[in-house]
Amino acid sequence: MKIVDVSEFYAEGGGGISTYTQEKLRVARQLGHEVVVIAPGPRDDERDYGNGCRIIWVKSNPDALDPVYYLLRNEKAVHEIIDREHPDVVEGSSSWDGARIAARWPGRALKVQIFHGDDVAAYAHTFLSPILNADQVDRLCFPFWMYLRRLSHQFDFTTVSGAWLERRLKRFNVPRVTTVPFGIDKAYFSPMNRDPEIRKRLLADCGLPEQASLLIALSRHHPEKRLGTLIKAVKRLHQNQEVGLVIFGDGPFRPLLEWHVRKTPNIKLAGFMDDRQYLAKVIASADAFVHGSSAETYGLAVGEAVCSGTPIVVPNQGGAFDLAHPSYAEIYPPGDVRACAAAIYRLLSRDRTALQAACLEAARHQISSVDQHFESLFKLYAQSLGH
Repeated sequence: MKIVDVSEFYAEGGGGISTYTQEKLRVARQLGHEVVVIAPGPRDDERDYGNGCRIIWVKSNPDALDPVYYLLRNEKAVHEIIDREHPDVVEGSSSWDGARIAARWPGRALKVQIFHGDDVAAYAHTFLSPILNADQVDRLCFPFWMYLRRLSHQFDFTTVSGAWLERRLKRFNVPRVTTVPFGIDKAYFSPMNRDPEIRKRLLADCGLPEQASLLIALSRHHPEKRLGTLIKAVKRLHQNQEVGLVIFGDGPFRPLLEWHVRKTPNIKLAGFMDDRQYLAKVIASADAFVHGSSAETYGLAVGEAVCSGTPIVVPNQGGAFDLAHPSYAEIYPPGDVRACAAAIYRLLSRDRTALQAACLEAARHQISSVDQHFESLFKLYAQSLGH
């Protein structure tokens, strides 16, 4: 098959969508499929990954809030690329310009919407949750659900990363939703990567001895990720026990986070890290992985932590919560600093060996591999095409 992915939010130096796209290109090459990703960028450009797999950038304007990303608005250029490629499948990998451009392409192909981001959870829940509960916010955002229903009717079906998200969209009458569970590169993320020297060095960066507890967070610096909740919770916890937090990632709100952690030596902003092998070692070397966002559709970094044998502390909503199990996780209401600190304390008080064993059991039996995800996705496309 030949698949064209109109990927509005792909960016080198980006987060989960960037990782997902690179894995898609890798698995497609192995299975003999061609995947062509159309993404916005600073200039018209193209990169060949072999076996027909490519990324084609369309010159676009940068996002004013986050210059790592660009705005995909040139519908004519995108349609010309799709025409030239003659795909069997066209994917719209967003709910906004990318999906609208893919939906309006007039050619004949299977059209699939990939629901990568829940904007109601990311923005409305984040900013309104102190005033309204989740159900009230969802109802208040009825114009978005109406828009999503109209958009989804222009595709043959919409894929989501988990059954919980399928139920969420069907609750708002989004048509033809199908679950294809995301997966983790289990060969890459493993407890075998645990490195006591890395753990010791990261704790030293936090001004702490190796007897202290090390927490790791990996997140784009954006309001929906609620990193402020984690920072405040660890500050609160550190009053009574030695706990260090290292946050990997970058984004437009880094200056605000730097202000939060100023004069707090036990919390370190490590910046963006593109060395995935090192990150795999960092995650496996931590005592716990902490997460602030309740807006994840899946939570790749959280799944990577579980597969690394590292227990997790996550909000009780969203894709991160869907990956949590009481045997290796503690949960808290999104944005609740006191509850987050209590959840971290409970997890650090539990037996580390038992927590790691429970993580590995989940990795073996409950979390798909990244190869399984794409094999299932491509099989779904082939069946829909009658191949």
